[in-house]
Amino acid sequence: MQPRDKIIVEGVSFSYGQNPVLKDIRVTFAEHAVTAVMGPSGQGKSTFLGLFNRLWDDVPGARMEGDIRIRLGGRWLSPFSADLPLPLLRRKVGMIFQEPNPLPMSIARNMAFPLKLAGLKDKAVIEEKIRTALEQAFLWEEVKDRLEKSALDLSGGQKQRLCIARALILEPEVLLCDEPTSSLDTKAAGVIEELLIQLKKQCTIVTVSHNPQQVGRIADRILMLHDGRMTPMAPGAVEYHA
Repeated sequence: MQPRDKIIVEGVSFSYGQNPVLKDIRVTFAEHAVTAVMGPSGQGKSTFLGLFNRLWDDVPGARMEGDIRIRLGGRWLSPFSADLPLPLLRRKVGMIFQEPNPLPMSIARNMAFPLKLAGLKDKAVIEEKIRTALEQAFLWEEVKDRLEKSALDLSGGQKQRLCIARALILEPEVLLCDEPTSSLDTKAAGVIEELLIQLKKQCTIVTVSHNPQQVGRIADRILMLHDGRMTPMAPGAVEYHA
């Protein structure tokens, strides 16, 4: 059975003021797959990723042309549609950044924070969702006895998995990952790689990476972004000079 499209990008160009970054990009992203976007530094990979959850809305001079559609809840929606409020979009299209960004509070409160923002108040439900998300992020066994301890005391790899769990607790349909292992050592990065491979069973993953070896291990599809344009890459053909 062929995978269904989850995201469709049609003729998207993006610029900061008079500086064009993306040029007429046309690409689709398959459901329940890991798609990696590669390319030299400064080519707009993070910019491209941020279009899916409107990360650049408040940047002065930022301008996008073209169309993006994401199938959420079985409906094709534009991230920029009035029918898709920004808080809902960012719950359904989660994002993991290059540097882990846990809040300066306990592990439990970090996990509960997005649920409370979403209006959930039932303590038992919150506790169950916290456990489920931490299990999905391969972190529960490591933190189950220290949930009231500060999240800032975790290791770098644990902090990143906590941030992934915090995104998963809202049950996103798409997970955007902007070089999620670049600040981690080899062992911690390997855990995140295995986690992303497992997570594609429940959501669609788009990841930015500078690491050809990593991409070869985790990606179902590879896209190269260069000079503002995007092209598919054949497996094994992802070497480039960063």
